[in-house]
Amino acid sequence: MISTKGRYALRVMLELARRNTTEYVPLKEIAEKEQISKKYLEIIVKELVGAKLLKGASGKGGGYMLSKKPEEYSVGEILESTEGSLSIVACLSKDAEECPRAAACATLPMWTEFNNMVYDYFYSKKLSDLVSEDEESSK
Repeated sequence: MISTKGRYALRVMLELARRNTTEYVPLKEIAEKEQISKKYLEIIVKELVGAKLLKGASGKGGGYMLSKKPEEYSVGEILESTEGSLSIVACLSKDAEECPRAAACATLPMWTEFNNMVYDYFYSKKLSDLVSEDEESSK
């Protein structure tokens, strides 16, 4: 399940992509536009900066901006930067130790197939796709 942290991270990234600016956007503006607590967003943007998905600057004229073009971000990388692994079951996580029951697990092929569908979906969807879909729905 994707938590509010992951969903809000996606909303922050989408808001910055919509603005399509090379200037820093104050977090207060993003919080007001997205109706999200500024305090909660501070935690989220810190993680996004740490993952190098955003650039941040403090002081007058400071705020946040995308570190690359919207078409260069996958939804999967944004979600994983705040959620951790998107794996459906723990044994399919990138960091998981090999399960001693893997060879005998009758459900592993099903979990693997579903896990791959989720991964492929989120990693094929770009931030720019969300901007385009948002613009289409606003017409």
